[in-house]
Amino acid sequence: MSGALIELAHVSKTFTRGGLFAARRIEAVADVSFRVAAERPVILTITGESGSGKTTLARMILKIVEPSAGAIVFCGTDLKSIRDSAARLAFMRQVQPIFQNPFEVFNPLKHLDRYLYITTRRYGGAADMATVEHRSDEALRQVGLSLGEIKRRFPHELSGGQLQRVAIARALLAGPALIVADEPVSMVDASLRMSIANLFRSLRDELRISTIYITHDLTTAYYISDEIIIMQKGKIVERGAARTVLSAPQHPYSRQLKDAVLSPHALSRQPALPHDARSLPRLP
Repeated sequence: MSGALIELAHVSKTFTRGGLFAARRIEAVADVSFRVAAERPVILTITGESGSGKTTLARMILKIVEPSAGAIVFCGTDLKSIRDSAARLAFMRQVQPIFQNPFEVFNPLKHLDRYLYITTRRYGGAADMATVEHRSDEALRQVGLSLGEIKRRFPHELSGGQLQRVAIARALLAGPALIVADEPVSMVDASLRMSIANLFRSLRDELRISTIYITHDLTTAYYISDEIIIMQKGKIVERGAARTVLSAPQHPYSRQLKDAVLSPHALSRQPALPHDARSLPRLP
């Protein structure tokens, strides 16, 4: 498993549902293997319909859920060996999550800048307030916001798109090598989804951060992804270069997904993609 940022080898996850006499086993993820190379940052999309196992896979990569079988290795370290708080903190610094609904991530009774300050102190070691605010502002500017725009504001005072950008800025403060983004645009207005999706491309190009992008939105996946994995019923049915797979899918399920979502018109055009996150339009 050398040369990989993260590698999964024959990973499976089985859940047990029901009571003692009516228990049934559900295999959410079945024998999944893939790697993200360390040589260059990439956006790897994992897609499939609801129940395909993609979110369970993301939670295992984040060490929220333990695999039933197989190994997940990050930078040469098997996640099973991460047990004490120091090792867990070091892992969390390198692998940061972005979740589906930013309104559920932030406490509605806490100011948003507090989250940034706590993250800066926890991972960056900043002690004085001037440094904490400076680093928080830098992270926010990388996603098209500023500390002045969110300071002393509650989550409900921002739009969903703005709040998702704050969540991304918070993740950046840890200095991660990998971001695991689970359906990060599904709760954002359709007109703003591409702007958020393009941000991950800017993080790849400008900050050299790889992203595992979990989504059912094949339109954004087609435009921003380097590689794609298509899952069905817990198994990988197709993988490869994103544009190759989505332009000419080989597996019947992949063709079904494409036909349901991507029109020939969508595949024939590509929007302009900003090279710098700070050039992204501000969200309302």
